[in-house]
Amino acid sequence: MELEKPNWLRVKLSDSPEYRQVQRIIQEKKIHTVCQEARCPNMAECWGTHRTASFMILGDTCTRRCRFCNVKTGLPGPVDLQEPQRVAQAVKDLELAHVVITMVNRDDLDHGGSLQMAQTVEGIRKILPECTVELLSSDMMGRRDNIARMVEAKPAILSHNIETVQRLTPQVRSRSDYRRSLEFLKIVKEFDPAMKTKSSMMLGLGEEQDEIVQSMKDLRDQGVTILNIGQYLQPSPTHLPVQKYWTPKEFWELRSIALELDFEHVESAPLVRSSYHAAQQVEEMASKIVKKIS
Repeated sequence: MELEKPNWLRVKLSDSPEYRQVQRIIQEKKIHTVCQEARCPNMAECWGTHRTASFMILGDTCTRRCRFCNVKTGLPGPVDLQEPQRVAQAVKDLELAHVVITMVNRDDLDHGGSLQMAQTVEGIRKILPECTVELLSSDMMGRRDNIARMVEAKPAILSHNIETVQRLTPQVRSRSDYRRSLEFLKIVKEFDPAMKTKSSMMLGLGEEQDEIVQSMKDLRDQGVTILNIGQYLQPSPTHLPVQKYWTPKEFWELRSIALELDFEHVESAPLVRSSYHAAQQVEEMASKIVKKIS
């Protein structure tokens, strides 16, 4: 039986001038956003209030078929070599201080999409050097050379999501491995110990609290200092059903546990997603660095 969606998951739609401007620029530049593809519930807030968006590069077709994700699956088209420049121009037009660049899985490419990710960082830095960039990457099938390419691009944050606890990974994620995801985050720190790494989890797929805490510990063991936790929402009847709606109080308790485990920044609430308050996270980290220096 389908669970009734609680009131705390209901969001208001937006039609503000700021929202329409972000929408117009994205359409003009022919850019995909994970906001739209994943039907993110925070579009109204991010586009309408913060004027931010998470750009999804390398097309709109993924080579994997994860049972939680609404991005379409199939054989992707050729890589658009002009995409990094278009994304960079959109970032400039939106006057963003921080931008998140994510991607569809491109297991069909030898470089796994890492080349396009790195070139997008470089394109943004060239046209708007004051903008900080966060990369949210696939696991690159664990290939060190592809992970190294993104590290060398020097994003402010390099993210990779474990998505769920180890026990549920095989039924939730396609062609993915919990340990490989942890290894990705470990390799980033091996190449650049100073680079900030981040991961995200979704709840409501049947996980237990002790499994969530263990996942937190696993991430901290790899040097991850930024964590986002949100509620899974079933995007269509063909996707995995929601097993539980975690309450705002439970999310707050998990945030407290994560902070006790020494995460530097934790976003934990029902509507939190991978890129939620990403700009604020960077601002907070910069403020901490200034305080340490002073």
